[in-house]
Amino acid sequence: MPKGGWEEFSSAESLQRPSGPAAEPTAKAQQMVRVQPTRGGKGGKTVTVIQGLELDAAGFKVLLKKLKTRIGSGGTAKDGVIELQGDQVDLALELLSKEGYRPKRAGG
Repeated sequence: MPKGGWEEFSSAESLQRPSGPAAEPTAKAQQMVRVQPTRGGKGGKTVTVIQGLELDAAGFKVLLKKLKTRIGSGGTAKDGVIELQGDQVDLALELLSKEGYRPKRAGG
């Protein structure tokens, strides 16, 4: 074998990353969505926290807009968690159910 006979990276096919099976998103009805009121770290104000949604950034933005419009209060989406101002658990559960999720009340 001649010196420098490596051919591992000599073709374009060897530079391609393996394309494994793409993980398809979990169906809405199978996501573990939890809705709970909390006061921790909010200066004594109650906020409603929605966790467990498997959405991209655009999906969070659309869902947050629907929730804020329906509830009539402010809110934010950060780090995969939606926070709504006030104790809005019942309204959030209702809207998420209409959207096709199976949310559960968590906490108090």
